[in-house]
Amino acid sequence: MVPHEITLDLPGGYQGFARLWLPARPKAAALYLHGIQSHGVWFERSAGRLAEEGCAVLLPDRRGSGRNQVDRGDAASPRQLVDDLLVASAALSARTGLARIAVVAVSWGAKLALGLAGRIPDRVERLVLVAPGLFPQVDVSVATKLSVASSSVLRPKRLFDVPLDDPELFTATPEWIEFIEKDPLSIRKVTARFLLTSRRLDWLVRAYGRRPAPVPIRLFVAGRDRIIDNERTRRFVRELAVEDRSLIEYPQAHHTLEFEPDPETYFQDLVRAVLEPR
Repeated sequence: MVPHEITLDLPGGYQGFARLWLPARPKAAALYLHGIQSHGVWFERSAGRLAEEGCAVLLPDRRGSGRNQVDRGDAASPRQLVDDLLVASAALSARTGLARIAVVAVSWGAKLALGLAGRIPDRVERLVLVAPGLFPQVDVSVATKLSVASSSVLRPKRLFDVPLDDPELFTATPEWIEFIEKDPLSIRKVTARFLLTSRRLDWLVRAYGRRPAPVPIRLFVAGRDRIIDNERTRRFVRELAVEDRSLIEYPQAHHTLEFEPDPETYFQDLVRAVLEPR
């Protein structure tokens, strides 16, 4: 299925670009969140596969990323980003007539997914976290952290490199390594206040871990992931106060499961995770 290109009216007058797959009679609806450096194009294949199975999918580019050229690499606060998702989830429900939605979140997008689930747990059918960036192995240096801290006060829009400059962190597949290297829409620099926002999102993650968590969770991890800490991630999900949870691991896969040489098994597992009856 070919997605519709739509615009979301986000808070503050920001016009956000998004892709929408809308089957004639959707069985379910999924809000699909990309990572810190990526954008919607990276995940069009899996989103399209969900749509072919009858799931409506809204895949927005985060404000300041992908096709959104205003305030590149910037975000003012966790609340701003979660408020953006409230708009997106409401738009998805309005177009499908479905009050409850699944949230599929890849890598850094998992932080936002937990923030959204904490705000509207009664409207989130389930969380599908794919190689979630809740506990990263990759981080900026101590010197950079100090510079970010001072800049967030004095120069909040000062740009810093995203510490993911090696495409082989994402995949070992040559064609996708080349795609990442040449991708003109990837975010390679973010502002000081974006990095501070990301750190503050970590507080939301910890808070989510301490609260009753009625939202079912499906966790996907890649055995050869060099971006996230798989063991801390597994432990976090195991300790959540939710009975309905599951884990699927791909021992030989790298961080971006979409970019494996043959992602068919992952696509099938993703479809089941999103569309399975509760």
